[in-house]
Amino acid sequence: MLKIYGVYRSRATRNIWLCGEMGVPFESVPVIQANRLADPLAPGAPLNTKSSAFLAINPAGAIPAIEDDGLVLAESLAINLYLARKHGGPLAPATLAEEGLMAQWSLWAGTMVEPHSINILYYRVAKPVAERDPKIVDAAIAALRGPVAMLDAALAKTGFVVGARFTVADINVAEVLRYAMPAPELFEGAPNVKAWLAACHARPAFKAMMAKRELEPA
Repeated sequence: MLKIYGVYRSRATRNIWLCGEMGVPFESVPVIQANRLADPLAPGAPLNTKSSAFLAINPAGAIPAIEDDGLVLAESLAINLYLARKHGGPLAPATLAEEGLMAQWSLWAGTMVEPHSINILYYRVAKPVAERDPKIVDAAIAALRGPVAMLDAALAKTGFVVGARFTVADINVAEVLRYAMPAPELFEGAPNVKAWLAACHARPAFKAMMAKRELEPA
């Protein structure tokens, strides 16, 4: 059975959401981020990203990672592309062109969006109030206005990222862009992005994933 290493409060949400959409069973192996522990190498510390047992799976020390039929794979967006391609169905690419476009949008999300969206999440919500920096948030919003406008124009065609249907590309892009949602002003001029995000987050598999995420300690 597929194993997903990570916790729900991590990028593993992307893989868990996809598995929920596709009906792919998996074993969840909780691996916590080392920076959430006072001493990740202490005797009795929970399995974490600095644990030798996990580093044997992913030497990069990052979650998520998966084991599947002898394959060990890291990087959440790549994992999703692999799982969609393996299991097929409407979320997977139907043609070589769609496969290329799904890879394109996933790489776009990881390189053009996430470095800035994660700063919005960290510096507007996640960090203690004393450590939040409005200048970092403002810079992130400014950097994302172009990419959000680009996505809005793409969504205007069919309401989806690739192929006129909900696919793995929607999951990958939506999960990266979710980090920017604490800055609603970023989406004021992007009605297609707002409607698309709302539709993604209304899906039962997303709601089920988020419900389990909320059960984990922040």
